[in-house]
Amino acid sequence: MLYLVPTPIGNLEDITFRALQILKSADLILAEDTRKSGLLLKHFDIKRPLSSFHMHNEHQKIKSLVKSLKEGQNIAMISDAGTPGISDPGFLLVRESLAEGIEIQCLPGATACVPALVVSGFSTDRFLFEGFLPQKKGRQTRLKKMLESDATIVLYESPYRIIRLLEELTELGQGERRISVSREISKMFEETIRGTVSDVLLHFKEKEPKGEFVVCLESKPD
Repeated sequence: MLYLVPTPIGNLEDITFRALQILKSADLILAEDTRKSGLLLKHFDIKRPLSSFHMHNEHQKIKSLVKSLKEGQNIAMISDAGTPGISDPGFLLVRESLAEGIEIQCLPGATACVPALVVSGFSTDRFLFEGFLPQKKGRQTRLKKMLESDATIVLYESPYRIIRLLEELTELGQGERRISVSREISKMFEETIRGTVSDVLLHFKEKEPKGEFVVCLESKPD
């Protein structure tokens, strides 16, 4: 069995009892960063074999991992924070495992996009999750295309590019469109800034952006 196990995005108490049970019984735990995950496992006194699995080595490791799964091992995959496969490694191993007839379970749990969407005050009936936009090639094309959506738009951004994103939205004529920007979800300095794109841009030009950001943009006006 391959288990995809969500881990806390901030407060360690957000982990589920079932997640802890699976991690404590797994034959192997795959971690995006073994140093970060090691701290989490130590906090909950979990002592299982740990191996790195990230975007730079996943192609090389997939065949051996699938072999282990087919031989009967239970493998749990975690990322640095949140649900594996959502803007984090996981997709390739899931796809290959399914192709080999391996059973997969993904536990429900932490992910940053849902809390940010719910507290935005925008419609949750339909939303478009964009993850991280390309840093260079294809960025403008992707931005313009997503702005045509009639659903609430949700994307991730780093503190180093949040101002750039807000400036790009302004340049594309979205200065008066309503936006909600959440940062450090489930952590000590969690906050959400709401207003127009222009308002929020001014806020972060006056106050240095820190932490990881989830941006929610209200759906395209009728």
